[in-house]
Amino acid sequence: MSAHAAAEELATLIRLLDRANRAYHTEDDPVLTDSDYDSLKRRNLALEEAFPDLKRPDSPSDQVGAPLAAGFGKVTHAQRMMSLSNGFSTADIVEFDRGVRRYLGLPEDAPLPYTAEPKIDGLSLSLRYEDGALVQAATRGDGAVGENVTANARTIDTIPQRLTGAPKVLEVRGEVYMRHADFAALNARQAEAGAKTFANPRNAAAGSLRQLDPAISAARPLAFFAYAWGEVSAPLADTQFGAIARLNAVGFDVNPLTTLCESPAQMIAQYDRIAADRATLGYDIDGVVYKVDDLGLQRRLGFRSTTPRWAIAHKFPAERAWTRLDGIDIQVGRTGALSPVARLSPVTVGGVVVSNATLHNEDYIAGRSGDGTPIRDGRDIRVGDWVEVYRAGDVIPKIRDVDPSRRPTDAVPFAFPTHCPECGSEAVREDGDSVRRCIGGLICPAQAVEKLRHFVSRAAFDIEGLGAKQIEYFFVDAHLPIREPADIFTLATRDRDTVARLENREGFGKTSVKNLFQAIEEKRKITLNRLIFALGIRHVGEVAAADLAQHFMTWDALVAAVDAAGPAAQAHLAADAAEADERAAALTDGRRASLKRARDAVWADVPEVARAAWADLTGIEGIGATVAVALVTTFQQKAERASIDRLASQLQVQEMAPRAASGSPVAGKTVVFTGTLEKMTRAEAKARAEALGAKVAGSVSARTDLLIAGPGAGSKADKAAELGIETIDEDGWLAMIGDA
Repeated sequence: MSAHAAAEELATLIRLLDRANRAYHTEDDPVLTDSDYDSLKRRNLALEEAFPDLKRPDSPSDQVGAPLAAGFGKVTHAQRMMSLSNGFSTADIVEFDRGVRRYLGLPEDAPLPYTAEPKIDGLSLSLRYEDGALVQAATRGDGAVGENVTANARTIDTIPQRLTGAPKVLEVRGEVYMRHADFAALNARQAEAGAKTFANPRNAAAGSLRQLDPAISAARPLAFFAYAWGEVSAPLADTQFGAIARLNAVGFDVNPLTTLCESPAQMIAQYDRIAADRATLGYDIDGVVYKVDDLGLQRRLGFRSTTPRWAIAHKFPAERAWTRLDGIDIQVGRTGALSPVARLSPVTVGGVVVSNATLHNEDYIAGRSGDGTPIRDGRDIRVGDWVEVYRAGDVIPKIRDVDPSRRPTDAVPFAFPTHCPECGSEAVREDGDSVRRCIGGLICPAQAVEKLRHFVSRAAFDIEGLGAKQIEYFFVDAHLPIREPADIFTLATRDRDTVARLENREGFGKTSVKNLFQAIEEKRKITLNRLIFALGIRHVGEVAAADLAQHFMTWDALVAAVDAAGPAAQAHLAADAAEADERAAALTDGRRASLKRARDAVWADVPEVARAAWADLTGIEGIGATVAVALVTTFQQKAERASIDRLASQLQVQEMAPRAASGSPVAGKTVVFTGTLEKMTRAEAKARAEALGAKVAGSVSARTDLLIAGPGAGSKADKAAELGIETIDEDGWLAMIGDA
């Protein structure tokens, strides 16, 4: 998949998941099935892992739940209620185990027990007990703040009002659910009374718990399984399994299928057993949750932004369906990428009607991978074919296979266009790129509109009243043209006739126009990371934009560095081209030596200031040569640079604040790790440093404040010595950060 296609999917995912979150968590009226909702989140995470530079600040991966509904008091959780990362295959679970071991520095044969338990498909609930008495119940909400549903929770028979033998403070977490038999009886009563029936037990449980009248909750057959805890005044046990047993001992129902596993193979075997018995359990589950059993190791592993590193949900597979491919459309994105989209005879997959599916690129349609090897046994995809569609995490579902036995006799291979369907410019495919791109640039209306849509998106400028639909309206109106981002900020200064024309257009008016101009004015002040992302530079997603902003701190510093690195970027491209020639041919030793001399000669002409700027740019953690070249190339294109400069002249770009952590001796400093770390893994060291407010870079430069060098440190240590940068060993690092 191309970066462009991934960016488009991520943008659509945010819209769908935001709507689904509100419908699911706030309105108790889901617009997606539980399986499809989980699939969307999985797809979002998979795309972000494959294209880390494209991760958006408002990513669903960094969100838990949804905003609260009106009518309930707010409860701030003492500890955040996290969600879980998901796995869908045996390979995912094996990789989860390997990732845990890598992070902890454990060999593959070291004992590492896990618990495995059914993943209940219900509503997350937190119960706070003090001196054994239930004092508060709260939904998960957005993970930080939930809804106070204490009165409703007291009506659930399986939630104890008092505990015996529990710690003084105990926050128990679990799932409110409804058994199948109780759900059927409830729906029968609802239908008999002429009231609304529920789509599934999860919706019924959520809607029943979140009633403003506790009497309604009391009349609903709800149940509760405990499986975790938040704040506790004293440890429950040393292990996950022991803690669950302790919760059971003090009065909670826990799932009897929870078991200990000694290996991924045992975890998968338990998953298969639970999946086989799924229909007979009497309640809904949508997977199996694995957790590292040792609570000390859980503490070491810690958390990502919204998920623990020590747990994963192994989800049950998504559904598939066959349908006819009625057509293939070509869409042009903001980077000029030509993306094929399948138009399907509508078919229901996992409870959702599907009429579109991604076809990735021309190779995928032709039945081959990017390197030319066959996929689907070399079967191509043609209009009129019967195709298998699945939704294992895709906002636009995928086509998995094609049935050649049902192919129409007049079906012909699909001819992928070599010219842009929007502007007629040539569409070229560069070496190593799986995507064909229109070279029309700013003259291509599809690219121009998509770039403007991107510019006003939520993660970019997010201007109230100026969304994708309004952008299209302004773009096509000759009297109110917005052709580039700077035009947005001059809209209010157009002549009076232009403003009057806008006020008289359908959907507008004096008040709405005034509000729009005010919203635009408010966005003149923008953070550096949002501005960088808003430019829509290829390969520069939200994470990369944030990394660049945090490194350079100001717009002027970024521009100066990118401009200075220009000659080095050209040298890098030239050297890469030479290396590609060398790899493509069976060269003699003499020819290879000649190519090496040519590459060295290219770099020899690069000024030292350009070399330093290039090293600084590519040395930023998460920013490599690909992103650096994209930045430099964009800023060197005359038309694009002029457009960027016009935009910058209209803005007040805020300087980034240094990362900070309370009491941290390394807050705001740039550190580099090199050599072998013996007391923690590299991943653990990086996570600890960033948690303390430090910036971890991948290479040493003049901006480096501290080098932590383990055994085997090489060129980075030499570079640090040359630049006079403080260098310490791992023991010195641990002594420096202490308990901070």
